[in-house]
Amino acid sequence: MDDLKKIFEHTDDAPPATPAATLVIFRNAPDGGAPQILMVQRSKEMRFAGGAAVFPGGRVDDADRALAEAHGATDEEAIHELAARIAAVRETLEETGLVVGLHQQIDLETARRARARLLETGELAPVLEEMGWTLDLDAMVPFARWRPKHREIRVFDTRFYLANLGTGAVELLVDSTENTHLFWASAEEALGLAETGEIKVIFPTRRNLERLAQFGSFDEAVAHVQEFPSRMITPSMEIRDGEPWLVIPHDAGYPVDGEKLDTAARG
Repeated sequence: MDDLKKIFEHTDDAPPATPAATLVIFRNAPDGGAPQILMVQRSKEMRFAGGAAVFPGGRVDDADRALAEAHGATDEEAIHELAARIAAVRETLEETGLVVGLHQQIDLETARRARARLLETGELAPVLEEMGWTLDLDAMVPFARWRPKHREIRVFDTRFYLANLGTGAVELLVDSTENTHLFWASAEEALGLAETGEIKVIFPTRRNLERLAQFGSFDEAVAHVQEFPSRMITPSMEIRDGEPWLVIPHDAGYPVDGEKLDTAARG
């Protein structure tokens, strides 16, 4: 417990953080129930969130920044924002085989060819050029931005986006290097799997699943974001009833604003 407390002490200044992006992909439930969310289960060997179920995503690369600048982003914040959306598109294709954030409608065979090419080059720009695709990054809705302040473990500045796939008839391709399993579940179902120990979820994922479980459709999620626009979420520690809790701002749209520090999985 003392080691956990130290992680969140003396953190008035935010440490350097790696820019990252993640995509919360909605699809219509086959049974007509609550929308389903795509989750990826990370390999246990991964340094960050090893073995955990998370949303598709990863770090923002220099090539993502270059593509953002090529699309007209000039000031630093605009470059960061556009590069994060590009990274979310790239990582989703790489990890799951899904093509999102484009103006074109893509069939499965074309998506597979694009994914193979992406794995060869490691960059999205040549894939877009060869396939004749154009990005539709406005279709990705900013949902939240999480950046811890602790210094003892790896820190990411992660922007979360929402995207709507619509149809439920989708084939997926797992990335066998970083991820071991892909699955669709409603946010409530995913939380249930976490409660029974069938999956592991880290603190940010659990809080975001709780928030997503409030919505009966993608449109409801978008309406909620209009009421609670994306903002920086920085977990902190506070004492509640004599026990340390890991907490987030209570007015950011999250129905649960914390949990006991000793139960909060951080990655």
